Order: sequence, then C-alpha cells, then structure tokens
Amino acid sequence: MHPRFMTLAAACGAALLVPASLPAAAAPLRDPQEPIARPAVQSAREGGVRAADLLAAVRGCRRISHGRYRSDDGARANVPVCGKKGVVHWKADLDIDCDGRPGRYCNRRTDPLFLGATAYQQSDGRQLSSEKLPYVVVPGASRIWNPARSGIRGGTVAALVYRGRVLYAVVGDTGPTDLIGEASHAAARALGIDPHPVRGGAGGGVTYVLFPGASARPIESHRSAVSVGEAAARKLIRAN
Repeated sequence: MHPRFMTLAAACGAALLVPASLPAAAAPLRDPQEPIARPAVQSAREGGVRAADLLAAVRGCRRISHGRYRSDDGARANVPVCGKKGVVHWKADLDIDCDGRPGRYCNRRTDPLFLGATAYQQSDGRQLSSEKLPYVVVPGASRIWNPARSGIRGGTVAALVYRGRVLYAVVGDTGPTDLIGEASHAAARALGIDPHPVRGGAGGGVTYVLFPGASARPIESHRSAVSVGEAAARKLIRAN
C-alpha cells in the first residue's frame, strides 16, 4: 500500500467506470497511459448475493478499532473499523495497490512507488499478481487495530461492495498503519473502477466486508474466494 494519494492522486483525480463483471469478463486492458473507455454494463454482482442484502447485513458500526484511519495522506482520520456477527467491515475509498509480481500494467514504469513484493505469497512462493488477483490491503498492525487479533490473515476472504456490485477477493497485502482503503488492480477493474496505479481509484463509497476464519485455498485461487465468500455472505445475511 502506498501513502501516495494526497500527493499523486490529488493531482490526477479518480475516474470511475461503469461496472464490469468478473475479472475474466472485464473489458480488455489498455495501455495504462491511455484513457479508459466506458465498458458496457455486464452484471450487477459476482455470484448470487445481492449488494443491497450484504450492505443491510453490515448496517451500522460497532467499532473495534481504537481509533480511526485516514483514507489518504493528509486527510482527516474518519474511518472506523467495525465488527458485527463475526465479520469485520469498513467503508472507505479505493486506492490502487499495484505491488507484487510485475506485469504490463503494474511495474516501475507505470507506478513510481511500485514494490515487487506483497505481504503474502502464492502457494508456489511467487509474489501475488495485482493485475490478475482481486485482493484487498489491510493496515499494518498498530495501536489503532491489529488485524490478526480479529482473525484477519493472508488469504482471508473479503467482499467488496460498490455501486450495486459485489466482488469477492482475498487479503493479499498490508499497508501503512494509519491508512485504509486499497485493493489490487484486478479488484478495481472488476468493480468498474479505473485501475491505473496513479490516476485511478474511487474517491469513496466502497464497503469492505472481511470474513475471519474464511480463507481461499490456495490464496491465488479467485474461484475459491468466490465460493468461500458467497457461502460466508449468505450465512451473514441469514443471521441478520
């Protein structure tokens, strides 16, 4: 996770796209230096759980963090981490984490703050691919909140909800101890958000729902994340 977004992104802004569906079904990627055209609307959600039902299940906030996070460098700390019925959730922006295994769209040329490693690795030992795997970033452990104490680890499944769409992802990286609200290039693209590491992202309105104890195996399997995440989401909705 890069603490860049009040310097670089403030200058560039965040361009939002009309939704795409699964990463595999998203519009073909273009050169990150080119404008991104609006793809046709394809699907309102991933899997069978409705965004409205998932949002209703995490309505309100029982704060479990000992303070609040900033969404960007220099921003006011106003994002609490909440806990409810065995899930952890927050609502924030979505900045692009392009770290990990370099590729055509995530590398030192496209991202001046690129790091060639993620906090967690694939089952074969390679770094995660931000371009291919939908993942979310959690803050590093601090006095504000320690994700591990809430059962959040590498591979923990998460649901991202944005503008009527649901995307399942995994916890794939950690970031600064005082910032929150970041996900991979692939996650942004699947949600219809500009995935460019500098000028991309969403300025707000993204709900992150993490399911402690529910993990994708292996971590790089998006199919596993969808299967496990949908089951966990349905369980949460039934309990609501």
